[in-house]
Amino acid sequence: MRVIPLVLAVALFMENMDSTVIATSLPAIAADIGTEPISLKLALTAYFVALAIFIPLSGWMADRFGARNIFRVAIVVFMAGSICCAFSDSLLAFVLSRFLQGIGGSMMTPVARLVLVRTTPRNELVSAMAWLTIPALIGPISGPPLGGFLTTYLSWHWIFWINVPIGLIGLVLVTRFLNTPDSRNERPIDVPGLVLSAITFAGVMFGFSVISLPAIPTVAGYASIVVGMIAGWLYLGHARRTEYPILDPAMFRLPLFRNAIIGGSLFRIGIGAFPFLMPLMLQLTFGLTPFESGLTTFIAAFGAILSKFGAERLYATFGFPRTLMVTAVIGCLFLAINGLFTPAVPHWLLMAALLVGGLTRSFFFTGVNALVFSDVDDARTSQATAINAVSQQLSVAGGVAVAGGALEIFSNMHGGGLTLSDFHLAWFVVAAVAVCSAIPFLRLPPDAGSDVSGHRKKTPEKPVPATI
Repeated sequence: MRVIPLVLAVALFMENMDSTVIATSLPAIAADIGTEPISLKLALTAYFVALAIFIPLSGWMADRFGARNIFRVAIVVFMAGSICCAFSDSLLAFVLSRFLQGIGGSMMTPVARLVLVRTTPRNELVSAMAWLTIPALIGPISGPPLGGFLTTYLSWHWIFWINVPIGLIGLVLVTRFLNTPDSRNERPIDVPGLVLSAITFAGVMFGFSVISLPAIPTVAGYASIVVGMIAGWLYLGHARRTEYPILDPAMFRLPLFRNAIIGGSLFRIGIGAFPFLMPLMLQLTFGLTPFESGLTTFIAAFGAILSKFGAERLYATFGFPRTLMVTAVIGCLFLAINGLFTPAVPHWLLMAALLVGGLTRSFFFTGVNALVFSDVDDARTSQATAINAVSQQLSVAGGVAVAGGALEIFSNMHGGGLTLSDFHLAWFVVAAVAVCSAIPFLRLPPDAGSDVSGHRKKTPEKPVPATI
């Protein structure tokens, strides 16, 4: 039960770490290849656009060619993109290399979850998800300090070279341990749906990235979102007329799947803002260096690790709905608490809050990622993993856009540069949005998804009739 999720976690850690490690090294990379850091942020956008385009295709490819085979191909493509990034000597080469990395990353996360669901008994899925969730939380937190260390003491090239040995280890482990039968499905590919979904998600992701990281005029970002929404509306009409849509909207008729996607997406808006707001606040208003701020936020990773020891028992005792509601509220409370910290607050108190916040967020993600599959049969797990992966990327990008937009609005209100109060208000905004994630679970019965969580609703014992 533990070997498979840990094997899959090797590749997921590489992907999740790499998605944030580059942010710390942008100035050094820009200086080396002869461009401006603000222009180089197009490379971040290229990565997310690649994810948006190819994630819908990952489910079909896993069904057609086998999930294990596609997972290994994804690792190879990601390593190839990393090598190309290390050799890049111009802005165009670096952007294209990051796009290639994104193609590999688009297949790794959804296919890893697909492999895990297909190889794990449903009553052990919470524990397996706890192990798989750890790299998703540790990666973004460990990326900034690792990127700062490698760039400062070696060179920026090493933030990409380090992916090669990690990827090779992942390939060996996948080949050695993932020997379970791989089901195949010969359904035809939905080419028109793939094109419309690519325009939809790429348009929205590109728009969010431009709004939050304005390397080009923000009007292009808003126009991109409008185009994406129009394409999404056309896709919904197309999907209703197609026998095998690339992403089936009918999945949202499943109540547990629907509530898990909605609740998880709202919560990730707040979590997506965390790696964006916290380093900026610590560096711009607390006076910490990038490396020092990275070491400060890394404490949240220990909370994520601690959660795996109690996640299975927690959900078995209280069930999905109540546990998800409580952890969502507590997790958002600790997002809002960040809006109360100042440089005068003891550093240990800040790190303690980050530790508890990481712990509760990990509990939530472990449960919501398992609840997604509670009422999904084996034939539709590939659809569930693809839709779940798309919703995750969109909500995380939306979180960065909400945080960036809040900072811009509050700073424009007083007409100066960013101040600590601007960050405080931005924390309150993202926490208010994210706490709405508890609402979808209010409508679920306490024993919803009990075949996965192991929770059983207690029934009152019948009185024993007295005997004479």
